[in-house]
Amino acid sequence: MTAVTVLTLAATTAGCQTHASGGSAAKPSSPPKTSAPAADDAKPAATSSPPTSLPPTAAPSPSATAAPKPAPQGRTLMATGSEGKQVRELQARLRQIGHFDRSPTGYYGTLTVAAVQSFQGKRGLSRTGRTDTVTWQKLIAMTRKPTAAELNPPTSRPAARPDKRCMTGRVLCISKNSRTLSWMIDGRVVSSMDVRFGSQYTPTREGTFSIYWKSRHHVSTIYHTAMPYAMFFSGGQAVHYSADFAARGYNGASHGCVNVRDEGKIAALFDQVRNGDKVVIYW
Repeated sequence: MTAVTVLTLAATTAGCQTHASGGSAAKPSSPPKTSAPAADDAKPAATSSPPTSLPPTAAPSPSATAAPKPAPQGRTLMATGSEGKQVRELQARLRQIGHFDRSPTGYYGTLTVAAVQSFQGKRGLSRTGRTDTVTWQKLIAMTRKPTAAELNPPTSRPAARPDKRCMTGRVLCISKNSRTLSWMIDGRVVSSMDVRFGSQYTPTREGTFSIYWKSRHHVSTIYHTAMPYAMFFSGGQAVHYSADFAARGYNGASHGCVNVRDEGKIAALFDQVRNGDKVVIYW
């Protein structure tokens, strides 16, 4: 027998806060690949001719029974790791009929696999989790073409009136009431974006702070989850991008950080903010 050695890789990175409590990981992990259905190559066994030595009334040997054909699946169109517009449409259509409870992301991860398996099971198809031509055609027949808002849900809430502490200098002006962040320079709003905060058990601190450390590819050492574009302002609390927020919206919460769901906006913000810039968090 062959011995199998399991190696465990432990990586620690400075940092602290992470995504929504009870939320999903920053990037979906690929599930184990399901094996392809067995090929339908079973053939009935040939019937033997009666031996010449047997009497004419002897019965012939019974023939073998053919193996049943597997359920039709068709050609695979999308599977784990697929990305793009068609994946986003798949997710939007699955959401229309209750199989996908998040905003479309365009990435085919474990949540999409589970949603496809759920749909396939309801329709009597093999629960492969892959979107083949048969699954896709059934889904299209049951749903309508997604609207632009369904494919790319709005991610901009009306920004709050700035607190008076935000009116001078370079400030990340963050309102808990409107759940928005406005990047302001000398009283002018440069950009704004949606944010969410910690739960009642891990609340986001309020007050005036300063950015003291930036980490573009940060990973939490407490929760071991990704915190891209992290800008730390109070102990372990930071403003950072959250893939969980992008997928689930306000159904979750952070562990105290200020989560941003628009990756493009926070990437641009990260490049503009400097250490020492002010952070104001208020109601």
